[in-house]
Amino acid sequence: MGEARQDDRRQKRAPRPLDAARLDELALHYAARYATTAAKLQRYLQRKLKERGWTGDAPPDVPGIAARLAALGYVNDRLFAESRTRDMTARGLGRRRVAGALAMAGVDADTSAESLDQAGAVALATAVAFARRKRLGPFAREATATDPASRQKAAQKAMAAMLRAGHGLDVARRVLAAPDPAAAEALVDDISE
Repeated sequence: MGEARQDDRRQKRAPRPLDAARLDELALHYAARYATTAAKLQRYLQRKLKERGWTGDAPPDVPGIAARLAALGYVNDRLFAESRTRDMTARGLGRRRVAGALAMAGVDADTSAESLDQAGAVALATAVAFARRKRLGPFAREATATDPASRQKAAQKAMAAMLRAGHGLDVARRVLAAPDPAAAEALVDDISE
């Protein structure tokens, strides 16, 4: 008899289909829990509708729900873009990488460009911070190999890492060409003056 109860508990109940009230609740809960954009909220609600189904008479108004939450201030694409840009540049990621993340989140091109322009002034500083954190270029540990082939391979790997992180080619070259950490830090000081 105990085994039969355990079997019953193991079986999942099919989730109840959504109605308008429950869809609104899901949207509010998601917006309260996560920093999000209107596009991400719509994708979330569409996914929930696909998983659970719909019981309403009229089709669900997912864009309307997202617009209503945006009007109430629960969803703000501009603040999301600024926050995400600030967080990613603080980690040393470059403009291309940040722009890609904002596009994936559904931030429109104008909002994304505005946020990136505000962060553009610190592109060199974020590249230097990334190189320091990853120990690239002037921040690399002393190489044990003295042969030119090994040094060239290390330089190529460093450049590839900088480019994967989204830094521009010219910025990556400037940072990696610095002869020592003090010279790399001086690049940032020159920009800020």
